[in-house]
Amino acid sequence: MKNSPTRRLLLGTVGVAALALPLASCSVGSIGGGDGGNADGLEISVLIASSGEGAETIQAMGEAFTAANPDITVTVETQPGGGEGDNLMKTKLSTGEMNTIFGYNSGSQLQGLKPDENLVDLSDQPWVADLTEDMKTVVSGENGLYGTPLGASFGGAVLYNKAIYEELGLEVPQDWASFAANNEAIKEAGYDAVIQSYGDPWTSQLWVLGDFANVAAQDPEWATEYTANNRSYTEQPALQGLLNQQEAAESEWFNEDYASVLYDDALAKLANGEGAHYPILTNAISAIAQNTPDKVEDIGVFALPAQNAEDTRLSIWLPNALYIPTSTEGEELEAAKKFLEFVNSPEGCEIQNEYLTPGGPYATSACTLPDDAPPMIADMQAYVDGGLSAPALEFLSPIKGPALEQLTVEVGSGITTAEKAAAEYDADVVKQAKQLGIDGW
Repeated sequence: MKNSPTRRLLLGTVGVAALALPLASCSVGSIGGGDGGNADGLEISVLIASSGEGAETIQAMGEAFTAANPDITVTVETQPGGGEGDNLMKTKLSTGEMNTIFGYNSGSQLQGLKPDENLVDLSDQPWVADLTEDMKTVVSGENGLYGTPLGASFGGAVLYNKAIYEELGLEVPQDWASFAANNEAIKEAGYDAVIQSYGDPWTSQLWVLGDFANVAAQDPEWATEYTANNRSYTEQPALQGLLNQQEAAESEWFNEDYASVLYDDALAKLANGEGAHYPILTNAISAIAQNTPDKVEDIGVFALPAQNAEDTRLSIWLPNALYIPTSTEGEELEAAKKFLEFVNSPEGCEIQNEYLTPGGPYATSACTLPDDAPPMIADMQAYVDGGLSAPALEFLSPIKGPALEQLTVEVGSGITTAEKAAAEYDADVVKQAKQLGIDGW
């Protein structure tokens, strides 16, 4: 699991910390679905990334769908990710040569596909009512809703050791002051209050990335205004994430070996009770389940606390989605819609539970997590059900500079201040925004 979140952070749409890879790029081959083809029926093809768990999941979906619909054969075509392939996929869309259905990112990168022009509006489909509001937001354009989620969401939050909390009689903090008080008590008891793993620099960014839902709670238009160059990290509320990281470092809450510890080692520290808190992506629970399965019950999660409890929200990374291009028409279109409905059916959800590793709650009420899902996911579900979550910034804005992980390592190491890092980061994103051709930059 070490490579998966890192790669998502490094290669996604908004730079170093984007967490959703393109699901389609340059073609490499096909996997037969169903019985391998039905000359008397209809064949539809699904384009999906060859990496990760998606291809195997769609293959199983296709076989089950064809078993239930013998007149429709599903063929799965796999393609690797990457920028070059992403451009080739856009070419397929623009030339009308896209597969019947394809998988791709949700969020800001979806807008690069011009969904209102190139994708079939699915807003009238019955399963749309089951989607969370966050999911609806990140698969929509100005004129419609275009995708159905594949897999579960995950969050950017604080994983914590419940055994330490129970031993010290601590409660989950709702605001920053309570979090700080917990950290002092934990440090006094001889544990590392906050685990950091700057040996893998991408992990240092969670102080900023995981704080975005708190920013949006205070300024709902922040992402839109940031994209238009009307918001800045040198100003509140966005500056606070860096200020909090600086306070954590100056308060000596971190493990002494924070500069060299790697991601997997940090998870081991948390699971084994050497430290109490680790701000990280919640899909880390799968690595804990793999490496220390007897400790999964000891891990809980809470949102990075805002300064005021009423602003505390959970930042959510929504799953990728399946889309239908406008080149899919007639009987093929009806079959494609039927397949997406199957994805959201009890049988489709069961297949997702079997093949996909959950790192958070589903983005649709049509699917429920398996009984053996890690207990910490219930903690996340409470935020979602309570309307106390919001998409991470990368789902709402394409702008993210490559220097964030370097700057957050420097803040967390006491090399620079939050204010200086914010100013450098504001300068860092200008080049990217201009490359993207965004108005206002």
